[in-house]
Amino acid sequence: MELGIYAVIAVAVIVAVAAFSKKLGVAAPIILVVVGVGLSYLPGVPDIEVPHEIILDGVLPPILYAAAISVPITDFRRNVGSIASLSVVLVIVTAFAAGFLLFSLLPDLNLAAAIALGAVISPPDAVAATSIGRRLGLPPRLLTVLEGEGLLNDATALVLLRSAVAAAAVGGLTTPWAGVVDFVYAVVVAVVIGLVAGYVTVFVRSKLTDPVLDTALSIAVPFVAFAPAEALGASGVMAVVVAGLYTGHAAPTKFSAQARISDRINWRTIQFLLENGVFLLIGLEIRTLVDHVDPTVLSAGDAILIGLLATAALIVIRFLWIGPMVYALGKREERTEKRTYHALLALYYYRSHPVSTVRQARTRDRLERDYERRRADLEQQRQEHIDWRGGIVLGWSGMRGVVTLAAAQSLPENTPYRPQLILIAFTVAVVSIVVQGGTLPWLIRLLNVQGIDAHEDRRELASLLEDISNVGLETLSEIETDAATTAPIDPDVIERVRRASFLSTEAAWERARVVRKPGEMPHQRYRELRLAVVDAERERLLELRAQGVYSSRVLAEAQAMLDLEETRLSRHSGDH
Repeated sequence: MELGIYAVIAVAVIVAVAAFSKKLGVAAPIILVVVGVGLSYLPGVPDIEVPHEIILDGVLPPILYAAAISVPITDFRRNVGSIASLSVVLVIVTAFAAGFLLFSLLPDLNLAAAIALGAVISPPDAVAATSIGRRLGLPPRLLTVLEGEGLLNDATALVLLRSAVAAAAVGGLTTPWAGVVDFVYAVVVAVVIGLVAGYVTVFVRSKLTDPVLDTALSIAVPFVAFAPAEALGASGVMAVVVAGLYTGHAAPTKFSAQARISDRINWRTIQFLLENGVFLLIGLEIRTLVDHVDPTVLSAGDAILIGLLATAALIVIRFLWIGPMVYALGKREERTEKRTYHALLALYYYRSHPVSTVRQARTRDRLERDYERRRADLEQQRQEHIDWRGGIVLGWSGMRGVVTLAAAQSLPENTPYRPQLILIAFTVAVVSIVVQGGTLPWLIRLLNVQGIDAHEDRRELASLLEDISNVGLETLSEIETDAATTAPIDPDVIERVRRASFLSTEAAWERARVVRKPGEMPHQRYRELRLAVVDAERERLLELRAQGVYSSRVLAEAQAMLDLEETRLSRHSGDH
C-alpha cells in the first residue's frame, strides 16, 4: 500500500516539475534533484536506498533503448569518431586520472578500488544536457555527439568498473593486456548479441498485426538483448544500444505506420518516467547516504569536499580532451574534402566514357553512391561545423547521472570507505547536474551558439516533399497508363489521388514562404475548415454515444478515425 502511494506521489512530482520547468526555463532533471533533496529531509519521509540491481538491470536498459531507437544511423555514422573518442577513450582516461586522485587522498584505499570509483564517476549522462540543448536549439550535430556519448560511455564505464572491482578483490591491478582483452570481448560479444536480438525481434514484430502484442514485445526488447549479454560476461548495456540502433533504423521498412506511432509514444512515455524518476531518486537518497557515513573513518563533510574536488578535476580533464578533439575535427573535414574530390575524379572517368560491360556498370553505380554519400557528409560537416564555441558547450555538458547513481552502490561491501565513496559519487552527480546543468543555458546564450534554422528546415522539408511527390505522381501515371488497356480507372479517382499528393507539397511550400497573406494560404485555410468539420463530427459522435444508438465498438472505430484525421490536420497548424 505504501509503495503504491509513494509511486503516485513520485509520478505527480515528476509531471508537475516537467510542466513548470518549461515556464521556469530550467531543465526538469535539475529541479527534480533539488526537489528530491528537499523532500528527503521532510519529517516522516523514510530512508530511501534502492538496490543497485534495480537501476542497472531494470531501469538502465529501457532508458538506453528508448534513446537509441531515436538516433539516426546516418548522423551516428558521421560522428562516430567524436562519439568513440568521448565515450571510450575519454572515459578510460578520466577513470584512471580520477582514480589516482582518490588514491592519493584516501590512504586506506588501494589503487584498483580507487580506479573503480573513477569508473563510476567517469561517464557523463547526456539526459540533462540534451534536454536543455533541444529547448535552446543547439545545433543537431552537437546533440548527436552528446546523445551518442551518453549511449556508449555507460558500457565503457561498467566494463572498466567490473575489471577494477575484480582486481581490487585480489589486492592489485591485473595486467593491462588482460583488461584490453576483457574490454574487447565484452564489446564484440555485446555487438553480436545486440544485432541478433534486434534482427529477431524486428522480424517477429513485423509479422504481428495486433498493436497490443507488438507493444508488449517492444517493451521486452531491451531485456532480450541485455540478459544474454550479461550472462555471457559481455556488456549488456552495449547490446541494448546496438539492438535499439538496429530497431530504429529498420522500423521505417519493417513496421507499419501504426506500430511506429505506438513505439514513439510508448517509449517517450517510458523514457520520461524512468529518466526523471532516477533524478528524483538521486535527490531522495542524499539524506540516507549522509546518515550511513561513519565520521570516525571519514566525515560526510570531508567526503563531500573530496566530491567537489573530483568534480572540478573531471571538468578540467574533459576540457583538456575536447580542445584537441575539436582541432582534430577541423583537420578531418579537410581530409574529407580531399577524399570527396578524389571520389569525384574517379567518377569522372565513367561519366565521360561509355560503359561496355555489366561489371563496369556496377563499378560506376558504386562510385556514384560513394560520391553522393561523401558529398552529403561534407556538406553536413560544413553546415554544422563544431568550432571552439561548440567545444566549450561540449566540455560543460559533462554531467553525471543514472549510471553514477547505480554503479556507486554496486561497489563491494568490503571496499574501504564504501559509504564515503558512494557519497563522493553522489556529490559529483548532484553538483554537476545542478551547477553545470543550471548554467548551461546561460553559457549557450553567452557564446551565441546558433542552433536550428526553423525557416531553412521548412524550406528543406518542402523540397523533400516535392522530390518524393514527383516520384509518387510518376508511379500514378504509370498505373493509369497500364490500366487503360485492361480495367480503366475512373478519372475522378485518379484526380483525387493526384490532388492529395499535391496537397502536402504545396502546403509545405506555403509554410516555407517568408511573407504570407491570408489569401495566399489556401491550404492553411483548408486545414482550418476541415478541423471545424471534424470538431462538428466529433460533437455529433458524442451525442450519438450518449443516446446509445450505435454499438461501442463502432463508435470507438469512428473516434479513432477522427483522431487520426485531426492529428494529421493539426500537425502544422501552429506553424504559420
